[in-house]
Amino acid sequence: MFIEIRKAGFVNKGAELMLYSVLDKMKEAYPQAEFVMSASITPAPYYKRARLGLYQKPQYWRYGLQFGYLTRFLPKIIRDIFGIIVDKELNVVLDAAGFSYSDQWGENNLQELVNYSNYWKRNGAKLILLPQAFGPFEKTANRHAIKKVVENSELIFARDKISYQYLTEVVGLQEKIRIAPDFTNLIPGRISKKIDANRYRFCLIPNYRMIDKTSRKESGAYLPFMIESAKYLISKGVSIFILVHEGDNDLVLAKEINNAVGRGVPIVCEGDPLKIKGILGRCDGTIGSRFHGLVSALSQGVPSLSTGWSHKYQMLFEDYDFAEGVIDIMCSNQELHKKIDLIIDEVSHEKIKSKITLRGDILKDETKIMWQEVINVINKT
Repeated sequence: MFIEIRKAGFVNKGAELMLYSVLDKMKEAYPQAEFVMSASITPAPYYKRARLGLYQKPQYWRYGLQFGYLTRFLPKIIRDIFGIIVDKELNVVLDAAGFSYSDQWGENNLQELVNYSNYWKRNGAKLILLPQAFGPFEKTANRHAIKKVVENSELIFARDKISYQYLTEVVGLQEKIRIAPDFTNLIPGRISKKIDANRYRFCLIPNYRMIDKTSRKESGAYLPFMIESAKYLISKGVSIFILVHEGDNDLVLAKEINNAVGRGVPIVCEGDPLKIKGILGRCDGTIGSRFHGLVSALSQGVPSLSTGWSHKYQMLFEDYDFAEGVIDIMCSNQELHKKIDLIIDEVSHEKIKSKITLRGDILKDETKIMWQEVINVINKT
């Protein structure tokens, strides 16, 4: 059986964490299965795919254009030499996009999925969309596209109730559209030996998306917000560090925060997302803007505060029964300080920790149910 893991990669640490989570569960359920990933230079370079034993699939559609089409006609003996799998050989496609299908990301992602899913359906491959954020779908082209995607899918999991509403208001209530939490909550982190847990107690996680995906006013307020958070934590005697969760743009923000604070705050650049999760799990608290950084913290019972540029952040904190943990970056410094006090005050910290730990256990059980539903659909093949 060939299973394609779609829309996971290696630049975005959240996407990589999702990749490892899918492989972990699917290899457990199907030890004889072979796994496939679309070949690309940036999000999924060959050497990283090869380390995981992933077959490669040429991308046929990209931005509405066809590429690699002729590989479909290569003799199988030639494809086998180079580890190439084509779409007609796939049995299952697991889409782990995270957040790609929405007006916020334009029409290309959805149209590409329509093109592929039409072909998969004709050839008998089952498409399952794993828990992710969806919508809104106000643009006519996107509404038509998501209808076709749902028609071509066997099972779809919205990661939150707003995403579910965005989907069902377009396609109607359907039994195959369900709600399940982010599924990276089950995979354990790894201990990083180079991180001194006694020194690295409170983590700041910047996100460049808070600048390029928000209004001009919010964009301009983000860096001062993070700087004020760092300064206030230091004034309260909290040992802080900055974690670069993804890419050069986040690193630039980390350096600007560090320079503004002027206290030589450590900046951690860790390439292994499982070690990132391990680092976050040993913290006393976080203030973050990277979705999967927040999932990694909350799912391990670490009290956290969040800024966000889409509905998925508010919904995540509602899942953990800590909706007040989402902060408006336009808030006053006084309001910000009160929020920070919530998670550094010993008494309130323990209350929040107990609450999110309890919710985390419930969400992990829901994720286990989700995987069983996926397996049930695959087993009908």
